[in-house]
Amino acid sequence: MKILHIDCSPRAQSHSRRLSAGIVERLLAGSPGASVTRRDLGREPIPHADPGYATALSSADALAAGLSNGALQLSEQLIQEVEAADVLVIGTPMNNFTVPSVLKAWIDQILRIGRTFAASPTGKIGLLQDRPVFIGIASGGVFTGDRANQPDFLTPYLTAALGCVGLNALRFLPLQATAFLDPERLAAARASLIATVDALTPS
Repeated sequence: MKILHIDCSPRAQSHSRRLSAGIVERLLAGSPGASVTRRDLGREPIPHADPGYATALSSADALAAGLSNGALQLSEQLIQEVEAADVLVIGTPMNNFTVPSVLKAWIDQILRIGRTFAASPTGKIGLLQDRPVFIGIASGGVFTGDRANQPDFLTPYLTAALGCVGLNALRFLPLQATAFLDPERLAAARASLIATVDALTPS
């Protein structure tokens, strides 16, 4: 098994990093021979789309030119990392009700017409093979469940964006109320979430 492990928080000891690390450890425990490819967007953010990349996506002719002049090089590298993985693990904070900009920059590079999705009269068609995607979310507030008291634009956005390229087997693991729970309760909540990974992983 090959795991692509993505983190989005700039903080070394963030809740989302500890959650995603626990998920990866759980997967490795079940598949000791698995390999892990690391993409740390929090510490080494990729650039937002530049003029060359935006121009390459503007027309079919520009797209062909972009393939030859290197404008799509980063996009291709990131897409190939996804294609090579059997499982994706994403650790992300919820920033202002949605994904952090570093994760949005990554998504903007992997959503590419003609490569990871096709346009049709009925909408976009994903071209990537589906695979499990575990998304560990750390939120200072509560955005899901009976006690939810803030909007959630993160999970519907990732569902739509990743679904656009064919990644539909998403597993959201929310660690909530991190701003209010003491370390002991947070550790217990994190462990409880990580314990569900075995049941969600296909045999």
